Amino acid sequence: MQVLPTKFAPVKIVVPDVFSDERGYFQEIYSARRYAQAGIDAQFVQDNVSFSRKGVLRGMHYDWRISKLVQVLRGRVFDVFVNMDESSPTYKQWDAVELSADNHRQVFLPPGFAHGFLTLSDKAVVAYKQTAHYDPAHERGISWCDPAVGIDWPLLGSRPILSSKDASL
Repeated sequence: MQVLPTKFAPVKIVVPDVFSDERGYFQEIYSARRYAQAGIDAQFVQDNVSFSRKGVLRGMHYDWRISKLVQVLRGRVFDVFVNMDESSPTYKQWDAVELSADNHRQVFLPPGFAHGFLTLSDKAVVAYKQTAHYDPAHERGISWCDPAVGIDWPLLGSRPILSSKDASL
């Protein structure tokens, strides 16, 4: 397993080992011991899966209690994270990584990072682990097009498909 840096020291891109042969592949998607050795020591309590079609943008959500480990099981997405810590010199700065079923990459996000993604393939299945149970009273969000953040989404000339909740952020 490799751990790659991002613009933000606590956010990590994980490239798990994938063992391929003529039958397909095998991948260990999470091991508490191996991830702790790589500097990701999180106690995950909830797993979530979303299905999206091309052009769907989900986000930008955060919860000060929650760390996430995000990966794509089918398709590909442009995955974005924004530092929401007002005391940080990188407050409201963003970074992104393409996650796909083919590259097997994961992104680990500690608390304080807004997260969202744009579906690039016809269909995408995104799975993520989180360290606290979802509670709408704790959820926060920012607009996907907040000019103070300036995310450069690869929209290819079209507007994203948003939920009413995300459109109102």
